[in-house]
Amino acid sequence: MPFNLSLYLVTDAALCDDYGLEQTVEAAVRGGVTIVQLRDKYASDEQMTDQAKRLKALLAGTGVPLIINDRLQVALESQADGLHVGQSDAAVQEARQVLGEQAIIGLSINTFAQLQAAPIALLDYVGIGPVFATGSKQDHAQPIGFGGLASLVKACPLPSVAIGGLKAEHAISVHRAGANGIAVISAICGQHDPFKAARAFQATAPL
Repeated sequence: MPFNLSLYLVTDAALCDDYGLEQTVEAAVRGGVTIVQLRDKYASDEQMTDQAKRLKALLAGTGVPLIINDRLQVALESQADGLHVGQSDAAVQEARQVLGEQAIIGLSINTFAQLQAAPIALLDYVGIGPVFATGSKQDHAQPIGFGGLASLVKACPLPSVAIGGLKAEHAISVHRAGANGIAVISAICGQHDPFKAARAFQATAPL
């Protein structure tokens, strides 16, 4: 499936509590989000599969892919468009074998060593970061800043999306660093109006 990394939304169930997960995603997509990742470290596989199926139905016809974080079985059972894994999550090779060639597979990287070790031929994109420290992920790696982002982007042969503590005012710097897009959690999920929050990225650096 074709995909656009410009504005990549990673969901957070707790931050979406007040507005609602589906309502947040729907508003954010109207505001300009181009790809959605369902991430929930506390839900069971059954709960997350149900969430994924609802989001998949909501996104039907929008051209916005649904990516599942970490849970390979959830991605398979929900017929999501792909899977994103971290350095300690499900193996990329297994994900590709199970989900097939059409699936969108992404990998998180933070260092040149991780980039060099990545199975590039099996991946569609990489997530690079965190750029800044963020409260959305307590166990994140050492922040790399825009300088580190630019260096890793330059060395990476794949499309890349920057993540980690990023807000609308950082969009220009992310694009100057060469990344294909900007990934956010709290900058949209944690906002009173997810539509306006997503639109703010468009206003700062048209996607």
